Amino acid sequence: MSALFSPYDLGGLRLANRIVIAPMCQYSAENGSATDWHMMHLGQLAMSGAAMLIIEATGVEPEGRITPGCLGLWSDENAAALGRVLAAIRKYSPIRVAIQLAHAGRKGSSRAPWDGGTLLAPEDGGWRPCAPSALPHAAGEAAPLELDRAGLERIREAFAAAARRAYALGLDAIELHGAHGYLLHEFLSPLANQRDDEYGGALENRMRFPLEVFAAVRAAVPSAMPVGVRVSATDWVDGGWDVEQCAVLARALAERGCSFLHVSSGGVSPQQKIPQHANYQVGLAENLRAASGLPTIAVGLITSPEQAEALVAEGRVDLVAIARAMLFNPRWPWHAAARLGDSVTAPRQYWRSQPRGMSKLFGEVKIGQR
Repeated sequence: MSALFSPYDLGGLRLANRIVIAPMCQYSAENGSATDWHMMHLGQLAMSGAAMLIIEATGVEPEGRITPGCLGLWSDENAAALGRVLAAIRKYSPIRVAIQLAHAGRKGSSRAPWDGGTLLAPEDGGWRPCAPSALPHAAGEAAPLELDRAGLERIREAFAAAARRAYALGLDAIELHGAHGYLLHEFLSPLANQRDDEYGGALENRMRFPLEVFAAVRAAVPSAMPVGVRVSATDWVDGGWDVEQCAVLARALAERGCSFLHVSSGGVSPQQKIPQHANYQVGLAENLRAASGLPTIAVGLITSPEQAEALVAEGRVDLVAIARAMLFNPRWPWHAAARLGDSVTAPRQYWRSQPRGMSKLFGEVKIGQR
């Protein structure tokens, strides 16, 4: 058995292998509710053979979406629409399904990427975003609304309420989005957080609101349901959030019952300078894993089976997340198993697709013919 296809226990959740499908925004919801696009998109990924699928960034309130087309889980209608998709997945696939709960903060009210991704004014169908401080994300944008105490309390409870809905739907795990320049990351980074109250300034203060949100979500669902956090380990900007500060956060999360870290980077500033290359974020994941002892998911330009196998076999990370490569090749785990000489779970309807000479790719299967 290859290391990549060995099982793993994530906070008590048994995973069939070490392959995770990272959350990828689709900008195709209607008033926060999943559509037929999500049925097709998530359905095909659920048949990939990966161990866990994380549903895209899901707004905990309407103003928490990145775009008007982003998924949400603030209402019973949102839950019912997502429940329809989840029921179809459960009928045909054993994949574990998690959800990423998010608030876009000052990066909210944006156009979809294919429409330019720029800030969308209220008169054009957007809204006024909120943030730790009244600092726009990019030059020339209108300043967001600085959150007051009532706003912080509202958002904290919105996260908890969305978590309760996620549990009621039967989702397997929750990931909080604390990365990529969205609200929780904005509180952490001194580039976006210039408050002068107990939620700004010193590292302890900047961590306060993200930790409060984590505690609220952790308390909202049973202890058996894993709750993890996606982090940007560094802003890639001098004077910004960095891996040393993130290690302090990781230890604090571990003390509060965090189940895993999903390690990414960047997103809070257009001034970032990211040295992109294969495995460019793996060192960050290793650092945080060593600092916190938490199970760690690595992501970022991990594209080949051999590359992913080495990361797990060498004990550098616990799980490997694939995103864009999975969109390009929704059967990536099948091909990885074939390359590594292992087997993978696949729908019975597809068992006959095994190439000649790979009779055990889908395990011990026997196909009759009429």
